[in-house]
Amino acid sequence: MQTHLADFIKDTPHGIEVDAILRNCVHCGFCNATCPTYRLLGDELDGPRGRIYLMKQVLEGAAPTARTQLHLDRCLMCRACETACPSGVRYHRLLDITKPIVDQRVGRSFFKTVQRRVLRRVLSQPWLFGLMVKMGQTVRPLLPAALKRQVPLPSRSGPRPASSHARRMLLLEGCVQHALSPDTNAAATRVLDRLGISLVAAREAGCCGVISMHLDAEHAALAQARRNIDAWWPYVEDGVETIVMTVSGCATMVADYGKLLAQDPHYAAKAERVSALMQDLSAVIAAEQTPLIALLRSARNSGGERIALQSPCSLQHGLRMQGQLEALLAELGFTLTDVPDAHQCCGSGGTYSILQPELSQQLLAKKIAALNSGGPSAILTANVGCQAYLQTATDLPVMHWIEALDARLKRTSLN
Repeated sequence: MQTHLADFIKDTPHGIEVDAILRNCVHCGFCNATCPTYRLLGDELDGPRGRIYLMKQVLEGAAPTARTQLHLDRCLMCRACETACPSGVRYHRLLDITKPIVDQRVGRSFFKTVQRRVLRRVLSQPWLFGLMVKMGQTVRPLLPAALKRQVPLPSRSGPRPASSHARRMLLLEGCVQHALSPDTNAAATRVLDRLGISLVAAREAGCCGVISMHLDAEHAALAQARRNIDAWWPYVEDGVETIVMTVSGCATMVADYGKLLAQDPHYAAKAERVSALMQDLSAVIAAEQTPLIALLRSARNSGGERIALQSPCSLQHGLRMQGQLEALLAELGFTLTDVPDAHQCCGSGGTYSILQPELSQQLLAKKIAALNSGGPSAILTANVGCQAYLQTATDLPVMHWIEALDARLKRTSLN
């Protein structure tokens, strides 16, 4: 694709980046076939190819409109288009750069501006989000059925073993997981403890920055990335093996730290190192070749329980780990059902379910129907946002896969 970038961005770091991305696009349209919003709406401008044209126009100097902003806002950032793209177009990065430009020129209503700021504030502060969840759980019995489903039932974290092993890995605690699924990180700690690995958390680390990035606040996202790098760096220098992510959405963001901070002379090398150390929890478990792996694989599903796996977009398309979690769970003895259109998004999309509720609910209904089609007794996932959103639409238990594995290990130990 030929480009003629406008003077306001030409030859800037962002300009050089978007120029390379746009030139990779060959207009083939393979991306549209995988795009959730294009499949729902059938509008070229609600698919990746159409949005790329819209962004190219803006970057070449055309004045964006409210319609431009609407079509860009409707993108889930699921990145399924990137998996399908034969040319390796980094669509998500093009959107990250262009949306703030459109926002600045088009503007947003007072309500939408405040809404986005509140979401950034609440979702990136664990204490604040946890307080709001507890308040919702307190009044949950009084709420109408539709609202009641939006508030998760209270749950507790199980015990965490003491950090006693020579092998250590860092854990990002996350922002919302402690309130929505408090036992996930504890379960990860217990399972890795069986493998002779201690998980430790850097107290100063916080939000990975993905919420700010999705809400068009790149400066805030990069500040959060720098804070995490500072918090983790002493552990990196001390030889920590890996930085473990139990939330695949956070993993995609940390994986991009090296690219996002490549022009920062103070953080470029550190960010690249941190991104290289980051691994999704499933990759950590799969890579361990110890006698315990044999024990895990022997923990067969003696009751014939069938499980549906919702593989998050961030895992499939952001981390490019399609099929890897499925293979791991099968090796560990889980019986997985077939899930039609497993590559399609559940509609959660970080804050998408709040900002685009109509489209999001349609996607959720399709995903629940696909997950239910195999008659599972439970649904597993690898991302807390997907987990919480799916639970609003089903009575089946929805949990992180590490919790299901931890429970199976406990049963095996008792036997």
